Amino acid sequence: MPEYEKAMRPEDITRLFVERSNAGDAAGVAALYEEGAVMAYPPGTQTVGRDAIQALWEKVLANRPHFEPEQPLPTLISGDIALTSTPPKDGAGARAQVVRRQSDGSWLRLLDQPEFAPPTR
Repeated sequence: MPEYEKAMRPEDITRLFVERSNAGDAAGVAALYEEGAVMAYPPGTQTVGRDAIQALWEKVLANRPHFEPEQPLPTLISGDIALTSTPPKDGAGARAQVVRRQSDGSWLRLLDQPEFAPPTR
């Protein structure tokens, strides 16, 4: 695997995700996830493991979508676990991720809920 810039703050993952996605780098996107990470995507399903996440992003990025940077909301950190989130510009409702500090001090996604709609009344 190529050497990628590491997320040294939980909030860095959002920026790195956008940069790598817009470059069409599915391996780089997958490198932001722990080996056993779980991603709630496509909607209504789960993609489990870094290899499966990379395969999913290879399909998604084949269509050359463009991602806009989203300003992270305040991060909630407890020890080596953090909750990150962003208000999506595409109106998808919300995005939230649980990230974990690695032994080298960098952060990787453990759980990723890339889109969910607010509850209807």
